[in-house]
Amino acid sequence: MNYSIIFNIIGWVIKVEGFLMLFPALVALIYKENNIGIFFGCAAVYYAVGKLLTLKNPKDSRFYAREGFVAVALSWVVMSILGAIPFIISGEIPSCIDAVFEIVSGFTTTGASILVDVEALSHSMLFWRSFSHWIGGMGVLVFILAILPMAGGQNIYLIKAESTGPEVGKFVPKLQKTAGYLYIIYVAMSLIQLVLLLAGNMPLFDAICDVFGSAGTGGFGIKADSIAGYSTYIQMVTALFMFLFGINFNFYFLLISKRLRAALGMEEVKWYVIIYVVAVVSIVFNLWKATGVVGINVKDAIFQVSSIMTSTGYATTDFNKWPEFSRYIICVLMFIGACTGSTGGGMKVARFIIYFKQIGKQIGFLIHPRSVKIIRMNGKKLEHDTVRIVNTYLLVYIFIFAISMLILCIDNFDLITTFTAVSATFNNIGPGLNMVGPTGNFFEFSVLSKIVMIFDMLAGRLEIFPLLVLMTPTTWRRNG
Repeated sequence: MNYSIIFNIIGWVIKVEGFLMLFPALVALIYKENNIGIFFGCAAVYYAVGKLLTLKNPKDSRFYAREGFVAVALSWVVMSILGAIPFIISGEIPSCIDAVFEIVSGFTTTGASILVDVEALSHSMLFWRSFSHWIGGMGVLVFILAILPMAGGQNIYLIKAESTGPEVGKFVPKLQKTAGYLYIIYVAMSLIQLVLLLAGNMPLFDAICDVFGSAGTGGFGIKADSIAGYSTYIQMVTALFMFLFGINFNFYFLLISKRLRAALGMEEVKWYVIIYVVAVVSIVFNLWKATGVVGINVKDAIFQVSSIMTSTGYATTDFNKWPEFSRYIICVLMFIGACTGSTGGGMKVARFIIYFKQIGKQIGFLIHPRSVKIIRMNGKKLEHDTVRIVNTYLLVYIFIFAISMLILCIDNFDLITTFTAVSATFNNIGPGLNMVGPTGNFFEFSVLSKIVMIFDMLAGRLEIFPLLVLMTPTTWRRNG
């Protein structure tokens, strides 16, 4: 284990977080809030600690998969703990566990909240809470890789550990350039959404927080009714960009590179669109049969499918009150999620495509035992290791989900609340059903349950394995 390079990477993460604290400090200054000193103080301390950890370059800059997983997992844990401190010091979220839950939900772009009255928070804390979505959406390690070259090109292990989905798409040969392109696309799309929201007369502060939640697909609202109180135009712009941020960013890179054929040939994006359209049409039809109304149901269906499928969690209506068929679709979308290489959560559309292709392969083998079937994605053969990892992921996913359910059942809430609470946190969705629906929150859960859901949120964002590697004793052996 190369401990020096791990501490160096963590040091950079702490430094970057210290720098990012200046933005809520500026908000506190603008609104003349007492939190100025808290954020400036945290910024100074974090930067100083990070500077100490990065003062000396590691003697050995080489690192491999093990170091990559450990560095990413530890970075996210440290980043979350430090990110919760302003909430605790200010007294706006006095409970340590609640503060960590809230900021982990922010960084992992989950959007699940313990806050009973979100509007009671100061502007600076609301900003930091929403800003955490934007930071975590693309990944803080990806940002660091965009500005910090690492020797030997071994930063692929950091990308693999922090990226979402079964495989890493390579845009360009050099990963630093890849990370740079990712952030250029990310920032550009965020700015376009901001301009469109301001064009709809949305207040600047509200628009910025909305962009953070949409781009990071997090969904922390700054109003008690989430986004329901804004105009239809603002809701539809938000729905559009939630959908767009749920698409694999490789798709946008191919479009920018004028490789239209390759972009349109991406199977995952095709199925993402198909699933989205089918879900919207099904819910609209179901709501029309139940209420006899079409117009507002179309709007709400478009918005909620965009929100849940991309794991954003914004709400324009209380879908708790929808018919069971529509609620079931919402639950299914929680698991499917968005595309690989997007800011969205869930299990990812790509995995489900691979699972169905494996089923087809097995059926074909049973019919023609001597035939040779090859699983392909986007016209290319899938490597056996990729298929194996996808299958292993499902087994581990089911195991963690079941254990989490078992522990949360101790709180003795109804089964739908418990099931969707785990679904919402593990898949980084935000709202669930019943007690944790769009008008509810996670405050009533016990400390143990909140700790379990904190783990689930981190595991869901990091695709499980980095946290498991971190918790494995053999990981820490120098020659293990």
